Amino acid sequence: MFRRTNDVPEESETVTPQRVDSILGANISWQGSLTGSGIRIEGAFDGDIALDGLVVVGPAGRVTCREMKAQTVVVAGSVKGDIVASKVEILKSGRVWGDVTTIAFSTEEGAFLRGAITMEEELDLGFAPKEPPEAPDVPDQDQADPDPDAGNAEPSD
Repeated sequence: MFRRTNDVPEESETVTPQRVDSILGANISWQGSLTGSGIRIEGAFDGDIALDGLVVVGPAGRVTCREMKAQTVVVAGSVKGDIVASKVEILKSGRVWGDVTTIAFSTEEGAFLRGAITMEEELDLGFAPKEPPEAPDVPDQDQADPDPDAGNAEPSD
């Protein structure tokens, strides 16, 4: 009666898992620019963020930026600046002062946003496409030993 059909791809086949690789701790203040693949901010950050991955602004996190650009942004703390991301989620403790440009947007009851929301069908974040690592070069058998009989010479009398 309740059978799964195979015409809908599994979630794991369609969604690239994103994870946090670094944490900016609660008692840390940092200025500059962040690039990389994933971060959780629990302290204070002032500068631009461009991450090809996940940005989580924790409940105690405070970000001041001209623009935050990432694949996914989850805000539980405060962000003062524009957000450009494929997916943006503002949790009930989250506060955003700035414009949001996104493909998917969600908020919890109690979340705060002062700015414009622009929903797009597609969004080019400008990150280079991820390519699988290349296999090491292995020379062809013919190229490895140009004269196959050179090592097999019979001893002469």
